[in-house]
Amino acid sequence: MRVGLVGAGQIAPFHLRGWAKLPHARVVGVADPDIARARALAEAHGIAEVFADAAPMLAALALDALDIASPREHHVAHVRIGIAAGLWVLCQKPLAPTLAEAEALAAEPGVATRLMVHENWRFRPPFRRIQAWLASGRIGALRGAVLQVRGSAFFPDSQGRYPGLMRQPFMAALDRLVVSEALIHELDVLRWLLGPLRLRAAWIARTCPAVRGEDRASAAFETEAGAPVLVDADYAVPGGPSRAADELRLVGTAGCIHLDRETLALCTASGEVHEHHPHEAAYQAAFDACIGHFAARIMAGGRFETDLSDNLQTLELVEAIYRAAGPVRVVGAAPVHG
Repeated sequence: MRVGLVGAGQIAPFHLRGWAKLPHARVVGVADPDIARARALAEAHGIAEVFADAAPMLAALALDALDIASPREHHVAHVRIGIAAGLWVLCQKPLAPTLAEAEALAAEPGVATRLMVHENWRFRPPFRRIQAWLASGRIGALRGAVLQVRGSAFFPDSQGRYPGLMRQPFMAALDRLVVSEALIHELDVLRWLLGPLRLRAAWIARTCPAVRGEDRASAAFETEAGAPVLVDADYAVPGGPSRAADELRLVGTAGCIHLDRETLALCTASGEVHEHHPHEAAYQAAFDACIGHFAARIMAGGRFETDLSDNLQTLELVEAIYRAAGPVRVVGAAPVHG
């Protein structure tokens, strides 16, 4: 399988390491408007061909699949280029900046059957383990769930720098920030684990003066069975990890599941199970499994787990939060040091 990668930014090396683990696939070209960056990435991973954009790459190379890791405002255009060329397409989340744009894309011929959205959080080993426990009834019927996300991506360090903006400077200009760009991962996981969710209330706010969009968000959902699901995310926490950490607690009628960043526990009347899932290993494993799933479905047939119809449901949750929360509230700026 010959693959072209569009986008040579911060996330691209994780994609390339995932592809490198597949014996039947090979990335043969990298496209990015920053040719120097594309060339450096390509050389680091033994890829010969570099291009300024997807179109010239597709014209020059015989490809089977297109892996899109470009900025989200370019996703729809790059998906269209890949579908028009008859390629299989894997596109990083979010599929589009808004639900309306994603729905318009979904209505176009060929997109629904040849596109998989790279929503990889649910492919992380601890979440796959949780899903298996839930599916086997280990904690009984769900009574409720609470997810807390904490990080310091948008809190200044001692020199006034923001860790999140140092990694991904484009985030500073986003009108829709935390929910659309980060919390979308956890929303997808919750929907996948617990089934359809209905939004009851939402709140978004900004404390970081260096960004336009929200750096905090809270939402209350309920499952189809009426169990409450509470989500609270804050990416401007003093002393928090520079990469946000998840704490998820699922309480059932027969037990409880608790994930605290790297530690996963199952507690039932018959005893306790404890597992350790190192963050860095789980992070790359999610890319490996997501890309591996994409390639396997192409080779063997069958629907993608995160196909267009599935991902639209996650985007609907994102849109519902923004619609219910209204304009971003400014609740007090974080201090600036240095």
